[in-house]
Amino acid sequence: MRLPVQVPGLGGWSEDPAWASVYDWTVEHPRAGGLLWRLGVGSSLPMLYAASDEIGGQPAGARVLDIPSGGGVALRGLRPGQGVDYVAADISPAMLDRTMAAARHRGVADQVTPQVADVGDLPFDDASFDLVVSFTGLHCFPDPRRAVAEMTRVLRPGATITGSALCTDTGVRYEPMRRVGRAAGLIGPACATSDIVAWLDERGLREVTLQVSGAIAYFRAVRE
Repeated sequence: MRLPVQVPGLGGWSEDPAWASVYDWTVEHPRAGGLLWRLGVGSSLPMLYAASDEIGGQPAGARVLDIPSGGGVALRGLRPGQGVDYVAADISPAMLDRTMAAARHRGVADQVTPQVADVGDLPFDDASFDLVVSFTGLHCFPDPRRAVAEMTRVLRPGATITGSALCTDTGVRYEPMRRVGRAAGLIGPACATSDIVAWLDERGLREVTLQVSGAIAYFRAVRE
């Protein structure tokens, strides 16, 4: 499930595209990054911070899957000494190297295990995670419906999935950005907000919520 690389110099997500560094920088610099998020995608960066806080609420012994981990932006929710088993999964070994560098910088590397993985065929047992997070991921995947099926397959009963995605129905203002992203191999077919809700529903999840912030939709659901 690798995205094609169509623009030389940018790279696709199966590699380590230049855009990934820009994204990571914006997330780690709330003032300047928050302004860029508002101007670029019309979204509130604190919503990403709030969503990642769910990681910090997991008790010792919990198992967390972060896919795609990218440069490790979700690690901001993991607390030193928290005692969870945090699996950082990505199709790109280069991205995982960056994730582990971020984990060491945050003092949480002892809790993080890197794993090369294809979201369309996750190498994990059914019902093996207490939380799955997928921030700005669904729009990158060649088959987002299959990705949702796999991510929910590995949820334990009562476990939560949460994440965010650029969606196709969040306004014509963002269509040029989506087209450029597709041409660069950074965005796949993507999906509408209604698709995300429908896919979570068809997998039998409950308490499904979705909130739109500019071009980005934040979703959350719990497995029965």
